[in-house]
Amino acid sequence: MALSDRKERILKAVVDSYIESCEPISSSEIRDKYLPELSGATIRNELASLEDMGYLTQPHVSSGRVPTADAYRLYVDKLMHKRKLTKSEIGVVKKYFNRKMRDIDDMVKSTAKVISEITNLTSVAYMDDIRDDVITNIKIVKIMPTTALFIIVTDRSIIKDTTANVAEELEDEYFDSASKFATSIFSGKRISQVTSGKVVKEVHREYKRIFDAIIAILKSYEANDSDITVEGSSKILEQPEFNDLEKAKAMLAVLDSKEKLYPVLKSGNMELSVKIGEEESMPDCAIVTATIDLGDAGVGSAGVIGPMRMDYGKVISVLDCIGKAIGAFDRSDENDDDMI
Repeated sequence: MALSDRKERILKAVVDSYIESCEPISSSEIRDKYLPELSGATIRNELASLEDMGYLTQPHVSSGRVPTADAYRLYVDKLMHKRKLTKSEIGVVKKYFNRKMRDIDDMVKSTAKVISEITNLTSVAYMDDIRDDVITNIKIVKIMPTTALFIIVTDRSIIKDTTANVAEELEDEYFDSASKFATSIFSGKRISQVTSGKVVKEVHREYKRIFDAIIAILKSYEANDSDITVEGSSKILEQPEFNDLEKAKAMLAVLDSKEKLYPVLKSGNMELSVKIGEEESMPDCAIVTATIDLGDAGVGSAGVIGPMRMDYGKVISVLDCIGKAIGAFDRSDENDDDMI
């Protein structure tokens, strides 16, 4: 059932107030703070109607109203305004992303840190399955007498700035030829094919140590596949909704268990996912996640876990700002000779 414009304005006032204060709001407070053009009697009647419709609840008979999960859902879908980030908040994003990233894992962890810092909520980020990524280029650069930098480029991302010991001192020309030879062997192959040993059975002796290093690097990334980064777990405890010790323990247990957390966070191919009170393991929470895109491909997701009473307008603006920063970072990297 569609709500009238007046009901929507009153509902928005209740949600905005509760997000800010975590306190029930009365009809007189709504009139004084948000809708002075409406009478107290009109607001009371509309509040009662919204409660009957399932959008509001009254914790105590004498208290004001608070939003339900349905109210937050309507708020996000229709009533909310995205909040413009401050110069300081945008500066935090730039601080994390206006620097060289070592690899996609570094980017995912930086994303989680900046989200938690700006929103003051618990943030999560994870990489998608990399096993089906197709290798497109490999470059090996000597950086020390017995150490080389391996830059492995796939169709979705770059596994780069990864060093490996090559055990003996070799000339620079060796690494140039090794790069070309490795690219000719591995290009067009999935990471899972390489790590399973299906691509190369035997390698010419002079390149064996290099090939072993490449396979070891890929296996280490494969082992971290779908690894979840959680930042600011303790911030859950700062929310009034989790003053209850048992409720707080249950939340922290979920955050500590990646096996439980991953299916909660997974949102298919949606660019933005907002789950409000939908997860059985976290019934009083909202989970907002967005895909992390590099080029035309999604490489993971990041977002926040917090109370249903979170500032959705700010959270979504933060995720949007970070997405743009990563997009700009990706475009600048395409022209960086050090990355190919």
